[in-house]
Amino acid sequence: MKNRFDEFLALHHSDDLLRIGNVWNAQSAKVYGAQGFKAVGTSSAAVAASLGFSDGEEMAFEDYLFVVQRILASTNAIVTVDIEGGYGRTAEEISSNIKRLYEAGVSGINIEDSVVTNGERHIIDAGAFAEKLRQMMELLKRDGVKMFVNVRSDSFLLDMPNALKDALGRIALYQETGVHGLFFPCINKIADINKITASSKLPVSVMCIPGLPSFDELQKAGVKRVSDGPFLNMHIYKELEDTISKIRSENSFASLF
Repeated sequence: MKNRFDEFLALHHSDDLLRIGNVWNAQSAKVYGAQGFKAVGTSSAAVAASLGFSDGEEMAFEDYLFVVQRILASTNAIVTVDIEGGYGRTAEEISSNIKRLYEAGVSGINIEDSVVTNGERHIIDAGAFAEKLRQMMELLKRDGVKMFVNVRSDSFLLDMPNALKDALGRIALYQETGVHGLFFPCINKIADINKITASSKLPVSVMCIPGLPSFDELQKAGVKRVSDGPFLNMHIYKELEDTISKIRSENSFASLF
């Protein structure tokens, strides 16, 4: 399948805000494609939930790859994949996984600077993570793998006491590693967003979260990409639960139609 790295990279440097539809299977990818989305991305949390796992690399990479392949076969949109921490401990292991995604037709990945251990998420030392990113990017270049690498930094997601200061420090390190974009989930204050975009030489991504400014406001603040995260998946399954409950209480399928 044709790699679309150059097209995906250009979308991040367009004047228009790039909307990424987050998907968890072929069916959801088809829905976004029918709506005209130029790109879709997996939500690792939503894919994991659909397979009966919690987020945090509990599902096997082989299982994840199968879902990704079905998504690729079901949409004409560019596909980017959330690989969490990379499904590997070393830069070599992570770059090998990214290469497999590239060979399948994936054009971008998200990789995050936090890990889940015994159900608890912890942020990684910024310097150590930056060095791993640098090594990973060198290995991808050596192997001729053109992949849009979007680094997810979890300073705001983890609600750190000095989240903005921590994020700014991570920007300074991460943007010098050869990656292509920076992603800050759970940021929602426009003042913080302005400071993040002003400090980053790379395109900045944000995610759906309560209190997130409108798309127009985000664009004016310099954000280049916005995604749904797992929230549409969660909303849909809450609606499913409510619908099933109503059918049971009414002893009828009438409300379904």
